[in-house]
Amino acid sequence: MARLAGKVALITGAASNPGIGYATAHSFAREGAKVVATDIDRANLEHCQTSLMTVSDQILTWRQDVTSRQDWIETVERILNQWGRIDILVNNAGVVILKSIDELTEEDFERQMRINMTSVFLGTKQVISTMREHGGGAIVNLSSVAGLVGAPGVSAYSSSKAAVHLFTKNVAIECAKHNIRCNSVHPGSIHTNIQKTVFKDIPEQFELINSQIPLGHMGTPEDVAASILFLASDEAKYITGAELVVDGGLAAQ
Repeated sequence: MARLAGKVALITGAASNPGIGYATAHSFAREGAKVVATDIDRANLEHCQTSLMTVSDQILTWRQDVTSRQDWIETVERILNQWGRIDILVNNAGVVILKSIDELTEEDFERQMRINMTSVFLGTKQVISTMREHGGGAIVNLSSVAGLVGAPGVSAYSSSKAAVHLFTKNVAIECAKHNIRCNSVHPGSIHTNIQKTVFKDIPEQFELINSQIPLGHMGTPEDVAASILFLASDEAKYITGAELVVDGGLAAQ
């Protein structure tokens, strides 16, 4: 049987290809989930929808600004009107601005916090009531290896992802009595469009990080999607408040 058969899953930041959200949406669809894929990038979201429809006909996509409380309210309402429940939330939408602390502006810092962390709070707040009503659910938040260890040029990004890490644990503790599990995934260097930004902005840091990966190579979005799938599935029914690091051993050093 498909690992997510009958479950309704919402995945944010799903339009970018190659990207973790995109790979996760496809993985969930293949495993029988009814998938709602959202993103602020309307053009690439259309490509995502076309691709997903080759896998499953149980697909919905629309534009969502994850920093908007109203967009979250409307997104959850649309899903409930269509399928009556939300079993899985993957808070994947994120952005990285790579600058030294001297160069980083307040606007840069606040933008990363809004997209990377505030969105996770807003999404979690909107789904837990319906998950509670239906006997539970699974929330998977995308943090980063940068939320566990420091690195030059990513202070705001690291701060936002560290916040996601600890927020996840608090949600897990608060919601365990309702059978709502919440875990975080911490990717390292993964072949995504965000990594293209890293290479463009600070190529020397990009090369340094990749040279230090014990497994000797970057990961793929599918590597991370497999971890998200596991945490979202019933195979992980006794796992909550945990962090799963997918980084080729980078943070183990």
